[in-house]
Amino acid sequence: MSEAAPFRLVPHGDGLCRCSWCGTDPLYMAYHDTEWGVPERDDRALFEKLILDGFQAGLSWITILRKRENFRRAFDGFEPERMARYDAARVEALMGDAGIVRNRAKIEGAVASARIYLDLREKGVRFSCVMWDAVDGEVKVNRPRGAADVPAETAQSRALSKRLKGLGFKFCGPTIVYAAMQACGLVDDHFADCHRAVAADRNGR
Repeated sequence: MSEAAPFRLVPHGDGLCRCSWCGTDPLYMAYHDTEWGVPERDDRALFEKLILDGFQAGLSWITILRKRENFRRAFDGFEPERMARYDAARVEALMGDAGIVRNRAKIEGAVASARIYLDLREKGVRFSCVMWDAVDGEVKVNRPRGAADVPAETAQSRALSKRLKGLGFKFCGPTIVYAAMQACGLVDDHFADCHRAVAADRNGR
């Protein structure tokens, strides 16, 4: 495609143009339409997303999305208070759960991260503040014309990754962190012709 040629998404069967990464899978399309890029400021929800993005490493997001309810069941709704108490026996039980990604390092990392989350809360630090500080509390709006315009990581995700690692969180490299920032609406990377972007820009967000 030449630089002068406009980028246009092909509408789905319902006539709506969507970011091409969600394909035609109904679950993925619903996630794109209702969750991805919506600003999330709830501490626990942000924690869940960061943990799930950590489990995604090396896999596709649709794989995690299809297992998300299993993850929520297995990890007690991603309640840090409960996860922080997991012992070796619980980790072994999770390793035997075929409904989730059975990776010992990621499971143990999730437990360790839950303990850090609680440590921060005891110090009066909200997890949402840690995340949103990366974008100075405001959504960073991008309008990529296509997948080639979307970076795997940014200066902000590198800085946030460094901060999270420094605090003790696990599986939070800059690429994982940027995926979480996109999903939780810290950055808005909906393609310029996506119906979500068009609606947000028309309504002034």
